Amino acid sequence: MLNGLWLGFFVVAALAGLSRWLLGDEPAVFAAMVESLFAMAKLSVEVMVLLFGTLTLWLGLLRIAEKAGLVDALARLLGPLFARLMPEVPRGHPALGLITMNFAANGLGLDNAATPIGLKAMRALQELNPSSTTASNAQILFLVLNASSLTLLPVSIFMYRVQQGAPDPTLVFLPILLATSASTLVGLLSVALMQRLRLWDPVVLAYLIPGALLLGSFMALLAGMSATALAALSSLLGNLTLFGVVLSFVVIGALKKVAVYEQFIEGAREGFDVAKSLLPYLVAMLCAIGVLRASGALEFGLDGIRWLVEWFGWDTRFVEALPTALVKPFSGSAARAMLIETMQSQGVDSFPALVAATVQGSTETTFYVLAVYFGAVGIQRVRHAVGCALLAELAGVLAAIAVCYWFFG
Repeated sequence: MLNGLWLGFFVVAALAGLSRWLLGDEPAVFAAMVESLFAMAKLSVEVMVLLFGTLTLWLGLLRIAEKAGLVDALARLLGPLFARLMPEVPRGHPALGLITMNFAANGLGLDNAATPIGLKAMRALQELNPSSTTASNAQILFLVLNASSLTLLPVSIFMYRVQQGAPDPTLVFLPILLATSASTLVGLLSVALMQRLRLWDPVVLAYLIPGALLLGSFMALLAGMSATALAALSSLLGNLTLFGVVLSFVVIGALKKVAVYEQFIEGAREGFDVAKSLLPYLVAMLCAIGVLRASGALEFGLDGIRWLVEWFGWDTRFVEALPTALVKPFSGSAARAMLIETMQSQGVDSFPALVAATVQGSTETTFYVLAVYFGAVGIQRVRHAVGCALLAELAGVLAAIAVCYWFFG
């Protein structure tokens, strides 16, 4: 899938460049494409330097949280809910702890770190699966919730904004929180409908209703605020939450007699290993997208969408953010590259860049997750997993656009 996508970027760029040369008499287009190729290779390394630090920091902190028992406590807290949503998984099964750790990594916006944990969780669920080739209900629910990407603290997005010079990296904290809540809710409801899960079970409602009421009350509070006040609140809550999580992990770890420094170093080593493996993918995708932009092909496609949006009489500012949304189901690295490119070409705090950052933080790479997670355990029949995951992704994209108009429009 990624082979075809990557090759397609270069083929389309070549055709667009040839048409601009032969039909538009613009021979300089090839110089621009070559210049973009090397500029994006340089940018990949610059982004990678900060990514090394970010992943190293957060996987170190996550190791402290794990050793302090915070992950196990969260697994016990969610145990009654999982017992209703995944009735075929026995209580206390290792899969539940791994699922919790995966959700924790996703919640912190560490999508690259969440993948190896998620693969372990999928293998543990496969041990309970009576079929070697057909996805179980528990595996589908886990995958769809993973693909809906419930991101409570999108540190990776903050990092990309820092790298591009954003004066306030956490500006998109609340928009991402609201959009990711929408995608996760739609994902859960769609799977519940297909699997006939009893969401009206008293235990399930005891988890869902307080969360829904809290989110609804929060949105009602936000509804009375101006765009300037919303942006300021998002910044304040983002920074407070970020530092609060760091402080709580370290303090609770120390109170639990965890050797916090040594455990941080152990987790940080894992973060370093994860980060260094990402550079080739980042170079590949950023260079391909840079050539695509320089050839004029990307702008040509966006012009078509922009014309259609104008025909409906809608505002077109969000159109520049659509490349991130369109490639996100296929490749996280491609979407990441699209986001960075949008920040560079439009401005890090421009409306399209804010929408693209919100989309990136509130949706997941559906087809990539499907291929990797199910491929790792030999699943061939995915049943309703694709439809439910794509529905959740669509909800996340639409919510991201709507929320950004609310906050920054």
